[in-house]
Amino acid sequence: FGSSRGSHGRRCSPQTPGTMSSSEEVSWISWFCGLRGNEFFCEVDEDYIQDKFNLTGLNEQVPHYRQALDMILDLEPGNGVWGLWGGVWGGVWGSHGGLWTPLTPLCPPPQLEKYQQGDFGYCPRVYCENQPMLPIGLSDIPGEAMVKLYCPKCMDVYTPKSSRHHHTDGAYFGTGFPHMLFMVHPEYRPKRPANQFVPR
Repeated sequence: FGSSRGSHGRRCSPQTPGTMSSSEEVSWISWFCGLRGNEFFCEVDEDYIQDKFNLTGLNEQVPHYRQALDMILDLEPGNGVWGLWGGVWGGVWGSHGGLWTPLTPLCPPPQLEKYQQGDFGYCPRVYCENQPMLPIGLSDIPGEAMVKLYCPKCMDVYTPKSSRHHHTDGAYFGTGFPHMLFMVHPEYRPKRPANQFVPR
């Protein structure tokens, strides 16, 4: 989602965007990811975000692209750009196949850790035996559908249990994130359920 570095960038207090705290200060990205309801987001390495290959085509699709990118990298000093990267940027970010999290064989992405820890929730299906799930979008177009959770065991999607996630746009994650993650890390793909419920 955003840079995990940025000690040089703008800092924000955990309570109010754009304000300074005399005690403990965090980057706006850490502040945003720590907000209630934003648990599905995570910080990624700055080098990944700055890699031009990962940003191909975004400058043509995202309004105020340069300012939005500077803000994500904690370089934008102004206070009037808090909404620039919002729905449009997030949607394009997601539609690029989960660009907000690096998918490399040598370095497990932060979302993989969240998946292993069950931070996104567990499949409610009995025969999936508490299989951890991953966030997914039902559409790559911003505003069309809120985020859902994908179970890689039964390969079905579910509504997040907590209502605080019911307003997170699914386009932030894209329609292909779980599939790309397992393509890069096939060792984490679970086997299909051994049992299936049969009505009697």
